[in-house]
Formats: sequence, structure tokens, C-alpha cells
Amino acid sequence: MNWYQKEIEETVHSLESSLEGISEAEAKVRLEKYGPNKLAEDVKTSRLKILLNQFKGPLIYILLIAGAVTLALGEYIDTGVILAVVALNAVIGYIQEFKAEESMKALKKMVQSKTTVIRSGKEKEVDTETLVPGDLVLLASGDRIPADLRLIKTIELRVDEAALTGESIPVEKTTTVIDKENLTSGDQINTVFMGTVVVNGRARGIVVESGQHTVLGQIAKDVKEVVAEKTPLQDRLERFSKLVGIIVIAFSVSVFLVGILRGETFSEMFMVAVATAVSAIPEGLPVAVTIAMAIGVARMARRHAIIRKLPAVETLGSTTIIGSDKTGTLTKNEMTVRLIFDGEHTYELTGSGYEPKGQFLRDKLPVKPHEFERLKQVLKIGLLCNESNLSQEDGAWKIDGDPTEGALIVSAVKAGLIAEDEERLHPQIAMLPFESDRGYMATLHRSVDKSIIHIKGSPEKVLEMCTDCLTDGDLGKKEILEAAHFFASEGLRVLAMGYKDASPDLTELHHNDISSGIVFAGLQGMIDPPRPEAIEAIARCEEAGIRTVMITGDHSVTAVAIAKRMGIGGDDPVVVTGKEIEVMSEEGLFHKVKTASVYARVSPRQKLVITQQMIKNGEVVAITGDGVNDAPALKMAHIGIAMGRTGTDVAKEAADMVLTDDNFATIVGAVEEGRVVYDNIKKVALFLISCGLAELLTILATVAMNIPIPYIPVQILWLNLVTNGLQDIALAFDPAEKDVLKRKPRHPKEGILSPLMIQRTILMGIILAAGTLFIFINRLDAGMSLEKARTAALTTMVFFQFYQALNCRSETQSIFKMSLLKNPFLLFSMIAALFAQLAVLYVPALQWVFRTEPISLMGWIQILYVTITIIIVVEIDKWIRSRSRRDSSTNPKISEIKT
Repeated sequence: MNWYQKEIEETVHSLESSLEGISEAEAKVRLEKYGPNKLAEDVKTSRLKILLNQFKGPLIYILLIAGAVTLALGEYIDTGVILAVVALNAVIGYIQEFKAEESMKALKKMVQSKTTVIRSGKEKEVDTETLVPGDLVLLASGDRIPADLRLIKTIELRVDEAALTGESIPVEKTTTVIDKENLTSGDQINTVFMGTVVVNGRARGIVVESGQHTVLGQIAKDVKEVVAEKTPLQDRLERFSKLVGIIVIAFSVSVFLVGILRGETFSEMFMVAVATAVSAIPEGLPVAVTIAMAIGVARMARRHAIIRKLPAVETLGSTTIIGSDKTGTLTKNEMTVRLIFDGEHTYELTGSGYEPKGQFLRDKLPVKPHEFERLKQVLKIGLLCNESNLSQEDGAWKIDGDPTEGALIVSAVKAGLIAEDEERLHPQIAMLPFESDRGYMATLHRSVDKSIIHIKGSPEKVLEMCTDCLTDGDLGKKEILEAAHFFASEGLRVLAMGYKDASPDLTELHHNDISSGIVFAGLQGMIDPPRPEAIEAIARCEEAGIRTVMITGDHSVTAVAIAKRMGIGGDDPVVVTGKEIEVMSEEGLFHKVKTASVYARVSPRQKLVITQQMIKNGEVVAITGDGVNDAPALKMAHIGIAMGRTGTDVAKEAADMVLTDDNFATIVGAVEEGRVVYDNIKKVALFLISCGLAELLTILATVAMNIPIPYIPVQILWLNLVTNGLQDIALAFDPAEKDVLKRKPRHPKEGILSPLMIQRTILMGIILAAGTLFIFINRLDAGMSLEKARTAALTTMVFFQFYQALNCRSETQSIFKMSLLKNPFLLFSMIAALFAQLAVLYVPALQWVFRTEPISLMGWIQILYVTITIIIVVEIDKWIRSRSRRDSSTNPKISEIKT
């Protein structure tokens, strides 16, 4: 049996306590048994470990092996260049990722250090860490709950559980036993939980769970145990790197064996094998990938999205589903009156949030003056029967007090009522505060010549006390309740308003004074409104092939109403409640997440389970949230997105990305940047692999033809790290293509290179290799020295790479339609690479390092003629493929035509 199902006496007996608390001696014994009332510390990742993590990955391993081999062979220049690449990659990764995961530390900050308890019948203040099950705890307004408590006495107690459950309205707490099974934390109204805050009233409760056994402690444990999922990019790069490694080793060994069989010396063929390996390894890829993501980080920061973990940049671009919290993420977290009923007509109130601007409409038309006077009576009751205040701070409107009461103040101010004037004309002289047992609140006000009682509460409770209606005609309780039910079906929280004239001599207020004779004034229905920009963002997500689902601790009726307004799940969203998940099998939930759009009244652990099942379905999952309840799911998801303004420290530390403006719409901009990052990584990969393949094919061809190889290892490094090394990094700066947000998300298993890119890589590699071999053999046949022939071959490949960089900017678009000025880094990199190559050819010191000789004018002309062929071939390939796509779209297959 759960604690919320037990009577107070049974709870006290089960904990071997009493209504005078336990003794100090017993508290010490229990402290030894249960341990301190604190959350377990997490092991902090050291700086050294973060640095060492940068040296993991197959491509890095291959580079380190190549560095070791060249060092053993005395090729110190080659070794230095290779190690410089590895070091640069490590430094960039370290700088970007140096943020230790401090979820446990943030959770600890939520727990106060001192608590008032009753031990041996005496009140005393103790360290919160020394609380044990059986302790009696006293709570007052403003206190943070120190442990999980079963309430044994309450006085107008309301607790803010938004950080734990996601519900924006403070929860009214009682001591009543609840005879229901499988209730989530948000439904256990006779229990309060560690880390939540008392916003009103007083209470006494008995500790039922402490430390790691509390709901908050379980969340901390879940966060600690959750293993972050590998991002799609990490998976792709790992697979890609392994494939490249296998191919490199296979080709290098083949070249080595062919040479040995032909009678070449071991040392010479070993150097040729090393040259083959170095040519095939895309040394610049790890650096370019890291830089592409770092550029994405900078671009996203300008769009209010702070990236905490570097791979999250690309992961956003491949996201297929976003699971979003409702309160404060999709909605404004500012209760707003939307509909008003005066007993006869229903009125709509425009505007949202706490800013007092809006218009009163009836049937979409502005309200007439005589109707407005009647409406003002409803609004005045909401304004005066109120304990909260509306204020403006730094240009922003805020509510001091209860959000629901704040909404009533704002609706009144929108009608032109001035709170200070109304309070001066009708000063409050007595009050009956709201209690859940009563279901209403009442205030007594003095006017010039009379007194008046104002009342607000649930429609059912208020109508029991009503005998008349403000509008003409008899009190139509049926019509009023129908209006209230309609409001509720729209997801609105409904409050009824009434008043009663009182004797001027009345100075105190009792229930008997208002048990009858109340005049019904009207209903006000309010809701936490959706963010308008979030509605647009969800539509753009749908266009981008990304499904948005709502995961909230709020009630299903409210959640569905908000979902419909925002376009989540269409006109009839599929809803799953926490109760249903509690009894649902893992397989059942696995299938349910495929269609469900709204998850309501879910617990923190259920949110984690939902995330896990989405991942099992093959989705690339992004989870947004701002509360403690979101932390485990944020960490489990491929990418966790926390709110920067309203988000808890726990959520921020568990997340991969933080939105500084708390705006769901910012996610769409981040998705766009994520897709740009991945596009640019693909461009870099296509560029490097095609150039590497060309270098590899030229070496294999010369070995097969029994002629010297066209490059020595240091020249290959020059090609890979200096000339194309400048352009591959410049490609990482390419801007977005026009259709980037209209494509469907990539499949998680899709490789770095698509089938089209593989075909084009082979085509490009063959053209580059053939052109380079033509120049190289032509020079040898003309009787030129091997150094001159190799210089010509090296320069030919350098110019091929210039044109290749332009070809790789788009899979489909012609280079003549893409301005170089949109990526000035690429233009400057090509100019820099040209001058660097000229220096290698004509500066004596560099000629000695790279074994080069000057090229004649005719040699330059021949090289330029040969290298321009790569642009012609690729442009023809793009044109043929674009024609093919147009033909297939305008001439569908007969089987696809619906009759």
C-alpha cells in the first residue's frame, strides 16, 4: 500500500513514530539506518579525461599509427605534420566540451539547509541532512520541502510542484486519504515532495521517505544511471572511419605485396605502402568535422541556442521527433482569461500573458457599451476577491502571487478597471481564504453607503449558494453549468463569480453569511496560452518531417486543448495518460509511441520510459523541458533541450542545448543550423574522399605499370593538409541551401556518403587520377627528371582540388549558380592555397623540403587545360541527374496514379 492510501494513524504507526515526533536518540539510530537526507554525489569528469577522450576514434588511431611509422622511418617532417593535425583536433574538441556534468550538484542546491521539526514534543531547528523517516516537520509559506512528507495537518496549504510535475498552477494539499491505485506524484494531494515549494499556508507532515528514496532522489539516481545515447553523427563517423581504415589497410598491404613480388626492396615498398595509407586517410576530416560543428555552435548562439555538447549541433539536424514539455515551453506559463460568461452570453477576451492589453468580443464583434457594464461586474469581483498583485518590472509584466488570481486581475485591467482605484473605493475589511474543502473564496468590502460580499470558486460550489442571476431572468443553473462544462472541454480552468449585499455593520465574514442569497455574476475561463511563435514552429517542424509530441504533468483535457490549438496531433490527438502507462506493458508502449501525440499526467520516470521507447522505435529523439522532472529524459534523449530562463539548474546540466529565450521556435532555427552543419560535413567528406581516392588510384596505377609513384609521402601530406586542408575547412562555412528545411530527416542508419555521393566520388576519383597520370607520364616520356614529373603531378592535383571544392558545394546545383562571395572563406582559402603552392614551387628552402622544381609556362597551360575537365564532367553529371529527377516528377509510374 502507498503512503497516500494510508490513514494518518496508520502512517504514524507504520513509521513507529508519534504525533509528538521521535526522540533525539531514535533520530540518531535511524540516521545510521537510512543514511543522510541528501542526494548522492556524482563523480566529476576530470579535465585530463575530457582531453584523453579527444584522442578516441578510428581515424585518430590511424593517424597516430601513421605518425609512429613515419617517426620510426626518420620522416620527421611527416611525423610533425600528422601529430599537429591530431593535436589541433584535440584542442578544438576540448575547448568546446569542457563543461563537467553537474546534475547532482544542481539537485543538491534545491534542498534547504535547515528544517523545523518536532522531536520529543518540542520544536527545534535541525540540519536538513539529519531528517529521517518518522520525523515530524513544520512547513510555512516560502519553505522548500526537505523530504517526502505525508501531511497530517494543513491550513490553506498550496504547493508549487511545477518543477517536479510540470503543472503551472499551485496544488492545493489536504490530509484526506486517497483510495486509488497507480497515482502519479501530481495526483497525491495528501503528500508533499522534496524540492517543491510552499506558496501559501502552513502544514505539519511526517517524513515517509528521505534522501535517495524520495521522488527527487529517484530522479537523481535515474540521471546518474542513464547512459547518454550515441548521436547519429558519432555512429556514422565511427562506421565511416572503420570502413576507411579497412580499405586503407587492404590497399596498402596489396601495394606492398605487389611490389615485393616484383622484386622491389622491402624498405622502398614499405615507404610506398605508407604513402598509400597517407593518401587514402582523410586526415582533415576530424578537424573539419569539429570546426563545422564549432561554427554551428556560434551560429546557434546568435539564434539564442547555447550548445553544451558539440555533437548535439549535428544531431538536431537529424531529429525525427521532439517531445516537448507543455508549461513554459509550448505555453507562456502565464494564465490568461480567454472566455467570460455573464449568465446569458459568452464573450471572448483577446491578448495573452500578463500584459493588460486585449479586446472583448461577442460573436467576433466588439462588445456594446450596455453589455460592457454587466461584464465589468464579473471582472470587478475577480479583481477585488483576490490576494495577488500585477506589476511591471523592466518593461515586463509579472504577477506576485497565484497565477490564476493574476489572470483575473489582468482581465479586469483590460476592461479599464484600475486596481488601486477599485481597492480605494471598495476597501477589503474581511476575508474567507480559499480552502479545497470549501471550494471558494470570499471577501467583504465597504462601499460609501453599504457593504458587499464578493465570492469566487468552482461553479458547482458557487451555484449552490446562488438564488439569483445578474442578467435578466431567473437563475438558469442548467445553462450556467453547460457553459462551465463547455469552458472545461476547451481546456480552461473555470471560476464562478458572485456577490451579495451585506449589512454595513458586518465586520467579520463567516460561511453562514454567504451560504445563500448570492447573485450569480458570471464565469471566467482561463488557460496558460500557447506561444504564437511555437505554433508556427510546430508547423515548420512538420514541414521538415519532424513530429512534435507533448509530454506533460498536466491534466489530459487541458493538454489536448493546447495540443489542438498548436497543431500537435491534428484535430483528434491520440492521448496516453500516466495511469495507462503504469499498467501498460513495455511492448504496448513501444507500439503506442508510434501514434501518440499527447502524454498527460506522466511522472518523471514515465517520461524517461517514453523517451526510451521512442529511441527503440528508431527515432532520433529531442526532448525539451525546464523542470527537475525532465532531467533523466533530457540525458537519455539523443539531444536534451533545456529552458535558459525558467529552467532549473538540474535540467540545464542534463541537457545538450539550452534555449536562452525559452522559445520553442528557437529549436526550428537550431534544426536548420544542424542540417547545414551536416550538409557541410558531407561536402567536406565528398571533397576529401574523392581527392584521397584519386591519389590512391594514381599510386596503384603506377605500381601496376611498374613506374615510380607520382608523389612522395611529404607531398601527399602537403596535398591533404595544406592545399585541400584549407578548402575542406572553408567548406564548413558554407551557408544553407534553399531547401534545407523542406527535406525529410535523414535515416539514422544513413552513411556519411549517400549513394549519389559514392557514385560521384568514384567518377571524380577516376577523372582526377587519369588527368594526374596523363601529366606525370607525359613528363616522363618527354625525358624530364622524376622530380620535374612529380612536381607537375603534384601541381595538377592541387588545381584539380581547387575545382573539386567548387563542385562539392552542392549535390545538385551548378557551381555557376552559387556565388563564391556567399562563402568568402572558400575564396580566400583557394587564393591562399594557390600562393602556398607557388611558394613550394619557387622558394628554394621549400623546394628542398618538398623535392619540387619550377614549372614552365607551357607546363602551366597544359595543367590548366587538363584540370578544367573535372568541372565539365561534374556539371554534365548534375545536369543529367536534374533532368532525370524532373522527368520522374512530371511522369509518375502508372502504379502511382490514383483513379
